[in-house]
Amino acid sequence: MEDPVVVSCVTIEWLNAQGLTSKKMVYKTGMIKILRNDIREMFLEVSQDKMQPTKLRLKDINVHKKFMLDGKASINFKSEKCNLYISNAAPASLIFFLKTLYIKLTKENEENKGITKEQMHKKLREHLLSEKAGKFDEISPVTNSELDRARKQAIGKSTLTTPSPNSRKRKLTDAKAGDNPRAPKQLYVPRTIEKRPDDIVQMEVLNEEQNIILQTCLSGKNVFFTGSAGTGKSFLLRKIISTFPPDGLTVCASTGVAACLIGGVTLHSFAGIGAGDHSLKKSIELAKRPAAAQAWRKCKRLIIDEISMVDADFFDLIEAVAREVRGNDKPFGGIQLILCGDFFQLPPVVKRGDNAENQKPRNRFCFQAKKWQSCIQASFELKKIYRQKDPKFVEILNSIRIGRVTKEMTDTLLATARQKIESNGILATQLCSHTQDADNINKSRLENLKTPEKVFESTDSDLYLTKTLDSQLPVPHKLVLKEGCQVMLLKNINLSNGLVNGARGIVTKFSDGFPVVKFKNNVEYIAKPEKWIIKLPNGTQLQRKQVPLKLAYCISIHKSQGLTLDCVEMSLSKVFEAGQAYVALSRAQSLDSLRILDFDGKQIWADPQVLIFYKSFRRQIMDIPVMIPLGGQKKKTDVKKTLNGLKLAKSIMDKPLVTIN
Repeated sequence: MEDPVVVSCVTIEWLNAQGLTSKKMVYKTGMIKILRNDIREMFLEVSQDKMQPTKLRLKDINVHKKFMLDGKASINFKSEKCNLYISNAAPASLIFFLKTLYIKLTKENEENKGITKEQMHKKLREHLLSEKAGKFDEISPVTNSELDRARKQAIGKSTLTTPSPNSRKRKLTDAKAGDNPRAPKQLYVPRTIEKRPDDIVQMEVLNEEQNIILQTCLSGKNVFFTGSAGTGKSFLLRKIISTFPPDGLTVCASTGVAACLIGGVTLHSFAGIGAGDHSLKKSIELAKRPAAAQAWRKCKRLIIDEISMVDADFFDLIEAVAREVRGNDKPFGGIQLILCGDFFQLPPVVKRGDNAENQKPRNRFCFQAKKWQSCIQASFELKKIYRQKDPKFVEILNSIRIGRVTKEMTDTLLATARQKIESNGILATQLCSHTQDADNINKSRLENLKTPEKVFESTDSDLYLTKTLDSQLPVPHKLVLKEGCQVMLLKNINLSNGLVNGARGIVTKFSDGFPVVKFKNNVEYIAKPEKWIIKLPNGTQLQRKQVPLKLAYCISIHKSQGLTLDCVEMSLSKVFEAGQAYVALSRAQSLDSLRILDFDGKQIWADPQVLIFYKSFRRQIMDIPVMIPLGGQKKKTDVKKTLNGLKLAKSIMDKPLVTIN
């Protein structure tokens, strides 16, 4: 595993007897490490070039991690009478650092349990007389045994989180401490996910192709990566976001719901030019307004998710705006671009052309933008699919994605019309092509239930921006439920128990005013309000608390994008866009969880311009420079055979797309 090191802005404040700051040190680019001395005491070291390092003993500390996803945390050293504040840290590095700190302290506590005072005094005397006294070594990486030990302790104890300021009366939870007021104080440590204490010691690992993309992004290049549904694009994007310091990082998406999922804002709101239907001159004037101009100038890296739903004209427009507002002639005004999306899925929604004979705009897709080629320096395609495990179903989806359907595939899909996919009272969620149809079906099915209805209204941080929250969040302001209604979970609650975004269930009763939901896997869950947060371009945050459910009799294909459904039924007779059928089918985890009422191969097609782009794009993949290890050192080598690059590229090129006539 990697070394636990954090590079961030660090402020250390020492307090006097009155609790006032008596001394203060600020490291603008401080490096934080965990050290051990020769008697295995742990210290935190903060250092920076041309500044005196500071070492603080890791004993009797409280770690506050509420804002660690924003790159912020603080540590209170009671014995040292000081506070250490961390800001502008890469969230991934900070989280890994805090996890490592927790694991190492857990092990140290276990090791010191059986040591008597006499043994400790003897150890101290040996330390003072030792030649190594005063010397420090960097702490070793976390081992598997330490991970297992910490995971067991985290699961066994549910009060390991940092206490709130008002919880002074909380009792110690250490079983050995009992009710003894003189027992040693419990060490409080952060927890990454409130409802899964074992996640505090869970280290997520990228696969090889994902790691290549991450390293290319870290090298400062403008990157576009794509991949079919279920290849982990969103997972990778969140890892990329967490790797960069928050300052100078702008995270956007083409739609409000997609922006919410990655903790960003919509691209239109960030750009500050409205819907993009103004002239270039007018758009520049709008973008030069103080708030918008400041956002553009502060931006060093711009991440855009669902770039496939951004049209070419808008891409060219904001590229020109960026150069003008930032006063920089480089592509996008010198901003590093990281773009993610699949052009085989839902296309951009744009105005139709003025010419009645040519209803589609000439440049519909983002890759047709004049500045696309000059802006993108490296392109990648994720190939490993995680959502579906059945090779036969994966093959069908990959073929439908490019508009190719055989008779055998048609027969396989039509055969699902006869299978029963309902269980435990959970009906299949119907996918339809139009949002209004989905709303009407949900309303009608709810009205047919004879049980009393219960209304749940959200708690919004700004009542005047409720409509903004409705447009960008998956959870509604007003939710009407009845006992016996079919619902879908809208947030990851407990991954190990299958309580994930998209899980299907039925409301069995109401307990203390909250709905009790029984899911397809027989797990019961009391749905209490959860929190959603969206960011505005000016840096402020909007918050909504609501029960994390929605009616699930029907959902539109458009709103299902990004979801994984474990029980889904669909009719594809009204498909009206290229990629719609593929998006719908790829929501299912397997053929066993899917029922297709009607299927016609003629309704399956891919946009010819997208097919042409991917053919050219896949040839370019083999020419990307990649950082690879040579002779034990990392060197930049422009070669076609990098890591598994040749194998990956060959597998891509061995499966050509359909020929365009």
